[in-house]
Amino acid sequence: MLHDDTGTRRDLVLYRIEAAKEDLKSAALLRDAGMYKGANNRAYYAVFHAINAIHGLNGVAYRRHKDAVANFNKEYVRTEIFPREIGRKIASVEEIRHASDYDDFYIATMDEVDEQIAVAEKFIQMVEEYCRQHMNDTEA
Repeated sequence: MLHDDTGTRRDLVLYRIEAAKEDLKSAALLRDAGMYKGANNRAYYAVFHAINAIHGLNGVAYRRHKDAVANFNKEYVRTEIFPREIGRKIASVEEIRHASDYDDFYIATMDEVDEQIAVAEKFIQMVEEYCRQHMNDTEA
């Protein structure tokens, strides 16, 4: 049976926000299990899916992470739609995720994971608020 995979931009945005929230929950579960590298990974993906929710307002998708993040920084951080501080925090989340995933001897700590999760949680809240305010503009 074929699934109807068409939907509105609103559907896309809400789906991406839900994916971000699921990744955030996974990050917390992994942290609680003492799996800090995995928690850093999931916290990053929570941020990444939230960024993609913003792009979904315009019906945009990027194949590469760096393109999605770069465009978010260009369109939303440099223009101060989102504060510059969040741009710096996103860069840090991405850097720590990369180290956690690829550096053999990287030691992730619970304090670091707590910070990653806090950044992801705050950013998701910001994205939800922004999307709620701009959702009517994108009904298509």
